[in-house]
Amino acid sequence: MDYSFCELCPNLCRVDRTGGQVGRCGQTNEIKVAWSGLHRGEEPPITGEHGSGMVFFCGCPLHCQYCQNYQISQAGWDGVTLTEQELSTLMLELQAFGAASINLVTGTHYIPSIASAIRDAKARGLTLPIVWNSSGYESVEALKLVDPLIDLYLLDVKTLDHKVASEFCGLSRYADAIVPVMKFLKRRHPSTDLENGLKGTLVRHLVFPGCLDATVDFLHWYADNFKDCTLLSLMVQFVPPKDDPGFSKMTKEEYNMLLDLVDRLGIDGFVQEMDENEILWIPDFRRDQPFPESFADPLPYFLDIKNSTLL
Repeated sequence: MDYSFCELCPNLCRVDRTGGQVGRCGQTNEIKVAWSGLHRGEEPPITGEHGSGMVFFCGCPLHCQYCQNYQISQAGWDGVTLTEQELSTLMLELQAFGAASINLVTGTHYIPSIASAIRDAKARGLTLPIVWNSSGYESVEALKLVDPLIDLYLLDVKTLDHKVASEFCGLSRYADAIVPVMKFLKRRHPSTDLENGLKGTLVRHLVFPGCLDATVDFLHWYADNFKDCTLLSLMVQFVPPKDDPGFSKMTKEEYNMLLDLVDRLGIDGFVQEMDENEILWIPDFRRDQPFPESFADPLPYFLDIKNSTLL
């Protein structure tokens, strides 16, 4: 792939990331990992008994104003620089640590390196399912590089509304970019099974405050096009990570209306409870343990690299 015209996300940045330049993602081609370990906050089939083996990458081609991982997506927390070989070893260490899956979070801008690391890890004994956990804001050409190695896509479809995308995703064209990605996944993964391994696509949709109509439109679009080949995870806990902008919370009536609509449209999957503890969703990646202790376990291999880097 020619990095002088980066094609990993739809921004198509005219930069040479191999030469140290950065695109909208804020990163060069050096792999930056903010945290790795077992995480028990994913949907149950992905979490398994002990937790999903998370790899949180630094940087992001989207600049969502209310991103819960803003520290690492856009606030400049650099994390730890890994080689492809170290990333491969990290995956194997997660497997030995008891992970139910390898969960790659926002790795869009590192796709060539991630693909190489997965192939190496598989050659060295990695057998866990690979989960691609992303915003969906990536190019189809980039996904083709990693798709043969991915078992389950855990993909955000944030909105199809340009105004909502501009306010909450930082780019109005997100609403256009997500459509060809979903069509590509439907062609490549025409069915989803979370009971016999992890296969297919699990679509996540977060209800943005004041944007209930946009969610209703999304649910109809999803039911018309993708309910037979994917599963849905509907999330309702919008938690601003910094200053509270004064958004009103979803009412019980609105929540019940969405539940009724999901049922009426015949959509299968998961729905987040309204009363889940909000503090769990705002990690502090400056700490070795960004999450409550009952919620996650840091990977010792990652902490060893992090601590040696800081010496």
